Amino acid sequence: MAETKTLPNLETTDIEEKAKRDYKDTLFRYIFKGEDDRSKRWLLSLYNALNDSNYTDINDLKITTIQNALFLTMKDDLSFLIDGEMNLFEHQSTVNPNMPLRGLMYFARLYQSYLAGRKQMLYGSSQVKIPAPKFVVFYNGTTNQEDIIKYRLSDAFEKPTTEGEFEWTATVLNVNANHNPALQKKCKALYDYSNFVANVRKRIADGQERDEAVKAAVDDAINNKLLDGLFEEQKWEIIGLMLAEFDQEIYEKTVREEGRAEGLAKGLVEGAQQKAIEAAINLLKMKLGTVEQIAQAQGLTVEKVQELKTQLEAEKK
Repeated sequence: MAETKTLPNLETTDIEEKAKRDYKDTLFRYIFKGEDDRSKRWLLSLYNALNDSNYTDINDLKITTIQNALFLTMKDDLSFLIDGEMNLFEHQSTVNPNMPLRGLMYFARLYQSYLAGRKQMLYGSSQVKIPAPKFVVFYNGTTNQEDIIKYRLSDAFEKPTTEGEFEWTATVLNVNANHNPALQKKCKALYDYSNFVANVRKRIADGQERDEAVKAAVDDAINNKLLDGLFEEQKWEIIGLMLAEFDQEIYEKTVREEGRAEGLAKGLVEGAQQKAIEAAINLLKMKLGTVEQIAQAQGLTVEKVQELKTQLEAEKK
C-alpha cells in the first residue's frame, strides 16, 4: 500500500520557515530593478516622476546594474542608461553621508564597463563622450530626515577646498509615507511601496510581532491590490524579503551601537588616564611624594611618572 504523504498547510506553517531562503535584494530593488517588463514600467515611471519626463517605451531603458558591487549582504542598488544619462538608484534605510564616495566608486565601474563595451580607448587625441551621471538615494529609514538632502564628496576632503574643481553629489530623497508627496503622486509604484512599509512599521509599533506584522501588511496589500497584484503573486517571496531586511537593519544597528559603546569606553579610559597624568604632574611640581608613591596613588606606571618628572625638569632649564 502506497504511503500517504501529508502536505503542509501553507496558512499555518511557521512564517519564517516558509519565507526562509538566501534573500539578497531589498524590497525596493526587487520592485524597481527592471528584470521583467512590469518592473521596467515601474522603473520608467519612477524616472519620469523624478525628471518630469514622459517616456513610455521601456525599451528606452538599458539596465546596467553591476553584480556584487557595493553591498555586503543586501543588494540595494540598480543602474540604467536612458537618453544619454547613466543613472544609479540606491535604497538606504540608514543615514549614510558616505554615499558620494560610494557613488563615485560605483560609477567608475559603470564607465569602465561602458567604454569596454564600445571598445573605446582613453589614450587617443579625440575626446571620449560618456553618459551624464545621476545618483539618487531613496531613503526610508526611521531616523527623521528632510525630504531632500544633498551630500557632496568635497565634505569628506581631509583638506577643505573652495575651488570646486572636483565634486560628486548624492541626492537623498526621503520616500517614507507623507514625504515628497508630489513625487509619490507621480509614481504609484513608489507610493504603494512606501505605504506598505509604513503599514508594517505601524503594526510593529502597535505591539504586533514582527513576522505577523509583515504577513498582515502583505495581506492588506493584496486586498488593496497594491503594485498591480505583485503582493498576491509573490506573497512569500516578499515576506522573505522584508524579514531579511529587518534582520539586516537590526544587524547594522547593533554594529553601530557596539561601535559607539566601544568608543565611549575608550574615551572614558583615556579621560581617566589624562586626569591621572595631570594629578601626577601637580604632585611632582609640589614635590609631594616620590615617583613610586605618586605612581601608586594615581594608578600610573613608575616609568610614566619618571617620564613626566624628566619633562618637568627639562622645562625648568
